[in-house]
Amino acid sequence: MSTKTSTEVNKKVTFWFATGGAGFCISRALALKMMPIAASGKFVAIGDKIRFPDDVTMGFLVEHILKVPLTVIDAFHSHLEPMEFIRPETFHDQVSFSYARMRNEWNVVKVDGGFDLKTDPKRIYSLHCYLYPFFSICPKSIRRR
Repeated sequence: MSTKTSTEVNKKVTFWFATGGAGFCISRALALKMMPIAASGKFVAIGDKIRFPDDVTMGFLVEHILKVPLTVIDAFHSHLEPMEFIRPETFHDQVSFSYARMRNEWNVVKVDGGFDLKTDPKRIYSLHCYLYPFFSICPKSIRRR
């Protein structure tokens, strides 16, 4: 991501950001380092100044202002990536999943969890039953696995 800051007219800055849809984690040490810069409404002020949403603002604050590189963890999944390519045998290893409606199609995980697409278009119930088949909401055909 790159942007121009108003304090540095026409200066382009480049930084990574983690999409909020996938989720992200920060350490306690980083959170404490962020406090003087981001607490008490300052985070929102930074976002307003650079005119980007909160997840991009977080990347700007961490990578550009604090000079702390983000670590990419492949187990976080955003609606911006094709969910169909996450292999079912890796579902137990993932941290987060997402979904989105794109070009009149759902971008969702491909999973057999016992629910049809009409009942579960976002595949959340199906994913849950794939991972935890013995819950009472799961169809009996899944619970027998």
